Amino acid sequence: MHHLLPLLAALPLLGAALLVVTGRHLPRAAAETTGLVVSGGTAALALVLLADSSPPMVEWVGGWLPVDGESVGIVVVGDGPALGMAALVSLLVVAALAYSWRYFAEPPPGHPGAFTALMLVFQGAMCGFALAGDLFNAFVFFELMSVVAYALTGYRIDEARAVQGALAFGVVNSLGAYAMLMGIGLLYARTGELAMTKIGRGLDTAATGHGGPDGLVLASFVLVLTGLLVKAAAVPFHFWLPDAHAVAPTPVCMLLSGVMVELGVYGVWRVYGTVFAGPGGIPAADLTRALVTLGTVTAAVGAVMCWYQRHIKRLLAYSTVAHTGLFLVALGVLTPEGDDGIALYVVGHAGVKAALFACAGILLDRYGSVDEHELHGRARELPGVAVMFAIGAVGLAGLPPFGTALGKGVAEEAVGGPLTVVYVTASAITAGAVLRVTARVFPGLGPRPPDARSDLETSGTGERPETSGPLRRIPDTMRTVPAVLLAASFAVGVVPGFGALVARSVNEAGSGGAHASVRWTAHGLLLGLASTALAAVLAALAVTRPRWVAAPGWAVPLRRLQSGHVGDYVAWLLVGVTVLGALALPGVLGG
Repeated sequence: MHHLLPLLAALPLLGAALLVVTGRHLPRAAAETTGLVVSGGTAALALVLLADSSPPMVEWVGGWLPVDGESVGIVVVGDGPALGMAALVSLLVVAALAYSWRYFAEPPPGHPGAFTALMLVFQGAMCGFALAGDLFNAFVFFELMSVVAYALTGYRIDEARAVQGALAFGVVNSLGAYAMLMGIGLLYARTGELAMTKIGRGLDTAATGHGGPDGLVLASFVLVLTGLLVKAAAVPFHFWLPDAHAVAPTPVCMLLSGVMVELGVYGVWRVYGTVFAGPGGIPAADLTRALVTLGTVTAAVGAVMCWYQRHIKRLLAYSTVAHTGLFLVALGVLTPEGDDGIALYVVGHAGVKAALFACAGILLDRYGSVDEHELHGRARELPGVAVMFAIGAVGLAGLPPFGTALGKGVAEEAVGGPLTVVYVTASAITAGAVLRVTARVFPGLGPRPPDARSDLETSGTGERPETSGPLRRIPDTMRTVPAVLLAASFAVGVVPGFGALVARSVNEAGSGGAHASVRWTAHGLLLGLASTALAAVLAALAVTRPRWVAAPGWAVPLRRLQSGHVGDYVAWLLVGVTVLGALALPGVLGG
């Protein structure tokens, strides 16, 4: 079975090449059917390999096997987390392509396969990154993923805002990629290796002669993690994400927030555990300090900014930032329970967040707006969408028995103490913001909010539908896809044995075989109910007292940081590199 591993990246790329060659000669239905078949086939292959992933599979692409321990080939690793991420990526691509079936207005005339081809390349790159066993090829797939994401974000190239959002996305993520490449170069200079496991052993061997990690190891760690944290949209590397989500097509947003950002978090977990976790890497206490600090700040900033948004897609994007912070906090405690909780949280969050973006896309294509104020009461005729929006909101809050609630509960027990407050507060604020939107936009509860004309750039007014014109009837696929995604997120928490299966796969790959117990507990259930109740209270207060959503004086500077100027975002990226280095420095100096 291990010989089939490279196909998870190759099949979507081959499908994309086929569409590029033949797409302009095919009817649109045929091109989109091809995309669904290829992405669905890749998802099926990933699930088959995942079912047979114990022990982990390793494949040297093209048969370039190591000789006397030395290799020049490309190695792919098929353990539980890698194949799980590949399966999640592929299933979400299937959902995104099904959602856009025959409704999406493609700007390039005469190229019916262009959008589908780009989506398949995106899928292949993300699967390749998840499976990569060496750092350089992880970087190659990382860059391919980024380049395609830039193109998809700015796909509506006739709109200035789309180009601006794609440009900010491209510049910031390219700088993150350059940082990652420089870090890989430093590791190669020290160890002469590119395979992750060999780099880890090489650092440990070198540490015996240096008395521990030194400045080169610290620099490589900071640079590699910078690239991954940019992709994960951790504060202060996050500014590109809301700008990109505001302009990207809805199916693309489903992937950006549903799985691409999570791949950055996955990369942090994989690279540290494989490369830097030994005696020659970064001490565990320093990684904990760095990730818990950045994660807490990210959760706080994301939650606050989410609450004060009226542009629905930006609101959902900031919710993603906040949850990224929660993922990083649990990873930072370096326990099997933390890893297991975040793995389940990521799976549940992917379904909920993709479904919410799909519902936001329905509003855009029906009313030509994603502005919470302008849409006040206009969507009364869409009760089904209202129900899905509300279900997505309580899923974000961690209402049992959603998969998000199970993952959140396990993670909360792992982090313990004051950090539990961060989880409850951040999830309640982001879910409360989505519930507030639901109450205002659909039944039109509460007084109509005043129009803030000074904030038109981020208000969500004047948006163009992604169809050829406003929809009079919502296509069945656009209703079915978010419903299925929400049902899948619910199933993560209720299917017997699923949580234990995920935990076992994660522990075998990253915890030395140390197994943790994953189950519903009274503690997790109570915290999930508490965050949901707090979200409902916040939403009710916001609907009945609109001034609660008006940004107070202390929050205005925070909003102004999201300036839209690429130079500002680059400056904050440099600040983030400095902060990350400062947080990891004490242990290296002590060594």
